[in-house]
Amino acid sequence: MTAGEEYVGSDGLYADVHLTMQLTAELNNGYKTEDEVREYLRKITGKEIDNTTRIFPPFNINYGKGLAIGKGAFVNFSCTFLSLGGITVEDDVFIGPHCVLSTEYHPEKPEIRHSLLTKPIVIKRNAWIGANVTVLAGVTIGENSIIAAGSVVTKDIPDNVVALGSPAKVLRPIKTE
Repeated sequence: MTAGEEYVGSDGLYADVHLTMQLTAELNNGYKTEDEVREYLRKITGKEIDNTTRIFPPFNINYGKGLAIGKGAFVNFSCTFLSLGGITVEDDVFIGPHCVLSTEYHPEKPEIRHSLLTKPIVIKRNAWIGANVTVLAGVTIGENSIIAAGSVVTKDIPDNVVALGSPAKVLRPIKTE
């Protein structure tokens, strides 16, 4: 899908979503070693997953092909990725438990509200997303930035800052000492 494009289902896309749901259900059923989790992620995304990348199940995703995840990235328990618009998690990103990354949204106009629109999410290198953070469609979180627990990120966050709140706002630059 293209950013801002209306989601119009196709048989191929539906098949990909249903395969992702099946593989995710298997991933979340019972204990899996880190290697087994990465193998499921390879099947879910259709991409190579580096051996330094870790995700702790349960993990929920609706469209595996929409996720690109970098080396050294870590996703904690109970995260949900709605990825029809594309989610990029760069190298060395930490994502806390119970986070939601949603590239999908609905139009405000009631007559077309059942439509689905998408915009990509990008989490830049070495960012840290605290527990229970929600990141909305179209957002880029800058390199090295920290998003405080419980925040709702509705707009881009620059590099090297701490942001918090709902909606998230920059609090201060990252301390370097």
